Amino acid sequence: MRVVEDLSELAGATRPGEGVGAVVTIGVYDGVHRGHHAVLRLVRELADARGLQAVCVTFDRHPAEVVRPDSAPKLITSPEQKLELLAATGFLDLCFVLHFDEARSRETAEEFVHEVLVDAAGARLVVVGSDFHFGRSRGGDVALLQRMGAELGFEVIGVGLEAAAGGTIYSSTRIRELLAEGDVAAAAALLGRPHEVGGRVEEGDRRGRELGFPTANVAVPARVCLPADGIYAGTFVTADGIERPTAISLGRRPTFYEQADASLLEAHVLDFDGDLYGQEAKVRFRSRLRGEVRFESVDALVGQIALDVEQTRRVLSAPGSGDETAEGGGGSEAPEG
Repeated sequence: MRVVEDLSELAGATRPGEGVGAVVTIGVYDGVHRGHHAVLRLVRELADARGLQAVCVTFDRHPAEVVRPDSAPKLITSPEQKLELLAATGFLDLCFVLHFDEARSRETAEEFVHEVLVDAAGARLVVVGSDFHFGRSRGGDVALLQRMGAELGFEVIGVGLEAAAGGTIYSSTRIRELLAEGDVAAAAALLGRPHEVGGRVEEGDRRGRELGFPTANVAVPARVCLPADGIYAGTFVTADGIERPTAISLGRRPTFYEQADASLLEAHVLDFDGDLYGQEAKVRFRSRLRGEVRFESVDALVGQIALDVEQTRRVLSAPGSGDETAEGGGGSEAPEG
């Protein structure tokens, strides 16, 4: 998958010759979850059937960060991770990352269609969610796309919402809700993989080492969605790409601090003794073990940590503990616009 960030480069990639064009999908694609996979698979199939390129138009940030920053949702995937996941689907020829700023937020839906979809992407078919809205004041929708497409030479398919087994909709919003509840297993079922966050390993107060359980403190960007505070079983991916079993503490350490400004992500990598400071790392959440608790003594905390580590081993070694990461499900979510 080729990634471009300039409209002229997009035009050159999708229209190298007369009559060449693209099947284009547009959306935030935050999470690149199983519903998104279904939409992207459809784009690929349609592109192959018509001899066109499969193109995704997405954004360098969630548009809400510009339009309504005080209530913008946290990102399930960082911009870099999103591109990695889109490429890993194998469904796309090209991804255009649109810089979204104040000027872009004031652009009308009609201007967006002309500038991005027609002039740059050479759209012959546009695939979006049936509830997709875009342009200034969310003035554009599927009906507008269909009217303009009839005039400008592209077709439009509005993809409806479908549910996973049990009736849960494949939805970035629902995944955020599950993470807020700490239900990382249910979130993984919708994502098709464990929820992952990344950041640089920073030096902390070394309290974990003093207690006999050294931890790597991972500085996760503030805009990225973390699960609810608590203790989790998961894995830690070091800079060399090796994934290791890990007991994860996410919280404000109430045993030692009465108040903390933000939650701290501490990863105790099992059976590992090495220097991780300064490395970029990834943490993957597989199962919630318990909530965060204030202990009356350090000895009580240490005893519980030992139990958490043993439970982490059991959870991660249990048969089928990684099944939720398998690709599957036939549902699709309308890509967020």
